[in-house]
Formats: sequence, structure tokens, C-alpha cells
Amino acid sequence: MNTKSSVRDRAKVALGDDFLRGAVHFTTDRLRNRKQAVTEDFGHWEAWRDRGEAIRRHTIEHLDFYLAQFADNLERLGAHVHFCADAREALDVVTDIVHTKAARRVVKSKSMVTEEIHLNHHLEELGVEVVETDLGEYIVQLAGETPSHIIIPAIHKTREQIKALFEADGGENLTTETRDLVAFARRRLREMYLTADIGITGCNFAIADTGSIALFTNEGNADLVANLPKTHIVFMGMERILPTLADLEVFAHLLPKSATGQNTITYLSLITGPRRAGDGDGPEEMHVVILDNGRSRQLGDPDFQAVLHCIRCGACLNVCPVYRQIGGHAYGSVYPGPIGAVLSPLLEGGEAYQDLPYASSLCGACYEACPVKIPLHDMLVKERQQFVAKTGGKTGEKAAFAAYRVTFADHRRYLGAIRLARRLQGGFAKGGVIRAKIGPLAGWTDRRDFPALGQQTFREWWMERKRGTRRG
Repeated sequence: MNTKSSVRDRAKVALGDDFLRGAVHFTTDRLRNRKQAVTEDFGHWEAWRDRGEAIRRHTIEHLDFYLAQFADNLERLGAHVHFCADAREALDVVTDIVHTKAARRVVKSKSMVTEEIHLNHHLEELGVEVVETDLGEYIVQLAGETPSHIIIPAIHKTREQIKALFEADGGENLTTETRDLVAFARRRLREMYLTADIGITGCNFAIADTGSIALFTNEGNADLVANLPKTHIVFMGMERILPTLADLEVFAHLLPKSATGQNTITYLSLITGPRRAGDGDGPEEMHVVILDNGRSRQLGDPDFQAVLHCIRCGACLNVCPVYRQIGGHAYGSVYPGPIGAVLSPLLEGGEAYQDLPYASSLCGACYEACPVKIPLHDMLVKERQQFVAKTGGKTGEKAAFAAYRVTFADHRRYLGAIRLARRLQGGFAKGGVIRAKIGPLAGWTDRRDFPALGQQTFREWWMERKRGTRRG
């Protein structure tokens, strides 16, 4: 990810891409509207959100217990469990497995954790061919890009661009019809499933009391990845756990409805250990890599522990006015949108992504959309406070707030400032708005109209009215 440029620089590039903005608007509108329709029809949505939040809060508060229970149950089933403190340890585990199996080809289903640790690049350095099998992930892999949305990785691609990528990959002449593009991907990927040495999946939820891995997909590719190769590796963030199988019912509603506006997910697969005697399919060997990578630093933190409640549905992206304008790549992080603006600085620490909390309007739409009620807007404010406490803040910003404090501390100074501003805006205000790109206002007026001050404040209007009433 590009962390050398600022989010402001990357946003400027995105704002200049009309197709990107149109595609993101179209798709997020559709997802948001579908979610609204399906949740209204479902009924009692707030009660389901409350239940989901309660389960996630309880689980994270007792994470050590449930992780131990999950690992014990999974190992009894014959799987290997690897607890990894950071990306380096997780990559070393995979390296050992690849060398032991003399693997030459790996197929993967969608996994944000593997994006987080840049697994594909590491495997390619080992000389292993890696093939993404989720259709969106397959497209962005061919393009040499990263996902731009948690749920819809190729949201920013046109059919013409996808057609060109597929033709370059397969040497076929294709049309831009969806059925033709999907048929090509199906033909290509089936060959990969059958010849892969290792299958790698993510984990939507791990079930502590059964040792099961729950996978939610709409394409069925995760089932093929998990069952056809002889070795299956699961990557999961340490927080992606539920206490019981009964708890999964709640999230079987919350996740698809919030993510894509579906009543039910197309495929909900439960994988409980490797193949056993008498099983018709399944891997001969199963490894589960449980990754910390900065997550445990949030445990016990009253401001940020709730970020670990996230179920990666992407609903916050679909309502965020910033994401909807600039798309995912402008964040420069694996995790875009409001959840990325909070999570990326916390996981990385240091100076990486410290500007992301400023890529927000703090409108709170993300909280309203979140199926487990994570107060992301509050966390963004806390991260800004931490940045200011650590760095002293930006000089211009400090000067602006100092002037604000002085002006608003006395009503006479406030009224004087209003009168002065009203006179100064005279040469720039036309039709009740300011469109001129002036100083710090340019960031706003470059894309939007800035409302001009009225010729009379409410206080002035009210005092004039009172005087008129008295005279009458």
C-alpha cells in the first residue's frame, strides 16, 4: 500500500476519475437501498443489532477463553492451530507448509487478513503460483491492484476493462456480456482448483464450542478451495470468533443483510476439521492461522476495544460520504472507508495512516449502518485527539481554533466578526454562494458552493422585530 503520499493527494486523483466516482456511487446506492428494503421487510432490525452488539462485546471481553476453547476443539479434530503475533510469524508458518508440501500452486478464496499481511506477494517470492478465485479478487489480481471495497473488490472496474484483462490472461476473444465474462472465469478457475496443492480461505466466524470455521460466499468458490486441494489453510483475525453455533444464527442475518442486502447468503459453509474416515471429501490436512498483528493492543482500551466487534460487512463504506466520493484506493490501506480510517492506524501504529482519521465528515452515518453498533465516528475523534497530543497538531489548525475560541467567548466579538466577514465576502459572493477558491476555503469551493453569510443574522432580525413590536 502507498503510505508515502497523503490521503489528500490520493483523494485528488480519485476525484478526477469520473468513472470511478460514478461506479462507486451507483454500486453503494444499490447496496444501501437493498439493505434498507430487506431490513424493513425483516422487521425488528434494531433488536437484531442490539443482539449482535451484545454477542460481539461479550466475546471480545472474554476473547482469551474462547480462543483457547476453539483451539482445543479444533486440535482434537485433527487440525493444526498456529497463534501468530504478527505478519512475519504468519508468513513463516505458510512458508514451512509450502516447503513441506513442495507446493507449486495455491488457490485462495476471499480473505482480508491475507491482504493485510501481503500473503500473495510472499508466496510469489517463494516461486508459488497464487490464484484468487473470488471473481472480484480474480479481476483485481489480474490488474495488479488491491481490492477497493471490503465486499466488492472490483467495484471500480468497467466491463471493457474486465474483458481486456480476461483476454490477456486466457488468449480468448470475449464480449462484454456478463454471462460470457463469468463463463470465462469459471473455465479458468476450475482448472486451478483441480491442480492446486494448497487451498487458502479466510474465516468469517470461528465457532468456539465446535471448533468450526464458518464461510459466507455467494459464488461457492470457498467450498472448492477448502475441499479439493489436499491441504487447507485458514487465516483468521484473532477477533473473528463466536462462542456457540447458536450465535451464528444472529450473524447469518446481520452479515448478508448489511453487506449486500440479501435475506440469506447463497453459501454458508461450516468446516469442522480435516477429512475423517468415511468422509467423501475434504482436505487431508488443515491448518488454522490465528493472527494478532496489533489487535491485542485494543483489548482493554475503553476507546477502541469495540473496533474488534467488526464483522467486515462493508455497510459503513456504502453510507460514508467520503468513501462514496473517493473510493477505496485513496485510503492507501487494505481496509478502506470508516472502518479502515479507524482500524489501519490502530493496527499499524507509528506514523503510518495517521492522516486517515481526518478523511471523515464525522456525520455518524457509519454508526447507524453498522450491524453491531461500532461508534466509529467517536473513535475517529479520539484518534485525532491522539494525533494532536502526540504532534502538537497542525499550525494552521491551532491558529484557527484559537481564533474561534477568542471570537465565540464574547458575543460582542462574535457580532463584530460577523459584520467584518459580511463586508469582506462582498466581492466573492454571487447568488447567495461563494464559488471563489480562496485560501483554506478552496478545499470546499473546489467541489461545492460555500453558502454566503446572510445580510442579517437571526439575532439582528430578532432584535429588530422586538423593537418593532414595542413601537407598535
